[in-house]
Amino acid sequence: MSEVEEAIADQGVPRGRLRVSAALGHGRLAIVPLVAAFSARYPNITVDLTLGDEVVDILGGQADVAVRFGHLPDSPLTARRIGETGQVVVASPDYLQRHGTPQRPEDLLQHNCLRFNFRRAEPNWPFIHDGNEFSLKISGNIECSSGEALAQLARVGAGIARIGEFSVTEDLQRGDLVPLLQAWNPGDREPIHAVFVGGSAMPARVRVFVDFLLEHHRI
Repeated sequence: MSEVEEAIADQGVPRGRLRVSAALGHGRLAIVPLVAAFSARYPNITVDLTLGDEVVDILGGQADVAVRFGHLPDSPLTARRIGETGQVVVASPDYLQRHGTPQRPEDLLQHNCLRFNFRRAEPNWPFIHDGNEFSLKISGNIECSSGEALAQLARVGAGIARIGEFSVTEDLQRGDLVPLLQAWNPGDREPIHAVFVGGSAMPARVRVFVDFLLEHHRI
């Protein structure tokens, strides 16, 4: 009822508090700049942005819109695909100087590989050779929930990481990180979705924000 009353009072102008959840690294690089532009277009909407790598409960009311990576499980939620990203294996020049550069995926078994600690994270790293895909079970002594943190750990020489290209583009351009095993990169793409409660009762502020992401998201 409050949504209806607001829409009538403001002649359909979207307003109210919009709670947005995004991953730390992707949120900082891709979502924060869009939020600034979105707020300029919709000044009556208060954007409540939370950056973190925990999966929030949208149905439980923890967020109105969440930006999520990877394939989504079946749920009552609505998802709109706003982009995708590839994966790249990287290490710092310092790490490679101290431990050597892997020439084949199997060489990673002799290296410290930095991993995600999500329950949904794939424990193996995929590769391809002569058109045949295979996976390799890697190991290491550091696990983390944040891709941005894994990139930082790789930069300081803690090990080798396989993370989203978007999070290390600048590091690769500067030479702070080096791409590895590109000839074996399977070219897999990870989808990026905006997830929310859809339907006829969806607030206008959610609808316009999702539409804005679809229009402007570039990663």
